[in-house]
Amino acid sequence: MGRTSVRRVQETVITVEGRHESRHPAERGTVTLVVGFDGELREDVVQRTTHAHARLVDQVRALHDPVVGPVVSWAAHRLAVGSDRPWSPDGRQLELVHEASVQLDATFCDLARLVEWVEQVAVLDGVAVRGIAWALTDERAHELADHARTRAVADAVGRATAYARSLGLTSVRAVAVAEPGLLGGVDVPARPVSAKSLLRGPADNGGGRLDLEPEQITVAAVVHARFAAT
Repeated sequence: MGRTSVRRVQETVITVEGRHESRHPAERGTVTLVVGFDGELREDVVQRTTHAHARLVDQVRALHDPVVGPVVSWAAHRLAVGSDRPWSPDGRQLELVHEASVQLDATFCDLARLVEWVEQVAVLDGVAVRGIAWALTDERAHELADHARTRAVADAVGRATAYARSLGLTSVRAVAVAEPGLLGGVDVPARPVSAKSLLRGPADNGGGRLDLEPEQITVAAVVHARFAAT
């Protein structure tokens, strides 16, 4: 009676990194304003700050609608009050100076109205535009993140297949797919989702107009994958 021999197929392990990145127009802009004054009289400083802030809050409330906007959400922070005795250039300590400030955040879904409103309030006495955070809606961000992960996996499959063909192999089988660092190798972190704004005052552009230029939102995904090729 003859013996049946089973030939064991030798597999080659291929480990790759898959990436995908896309850029998308911002859908939301959150403006951060700070209203503040300083002076010798504490009550006067607090009163001026409170009144200026209240006027801005009234404007934001008039624009606020959580569904249609243009302001979909906003937040007013607590008033901060402090005092300091500054020093003169010749080393003398000057009279006590009181400071008061309060922050206001407003998120717009209409970016054109955002620009219009910021241009109006940025020239008001005591108002400083601290910055604008550009973002996607949560739903859109999740959708794009899922798409980026899917495309990153497809990129990993394509890379592994190309390596296998260069070795004369024809079959590629996925063994493991993980986020960076979870396969036990070197951790190569994904590029973060980022959004920046370019905010220049009238002195920078020479036209007396506040320039707001949102950058597009970058959505990126990175995966590490291991394949067995024969």
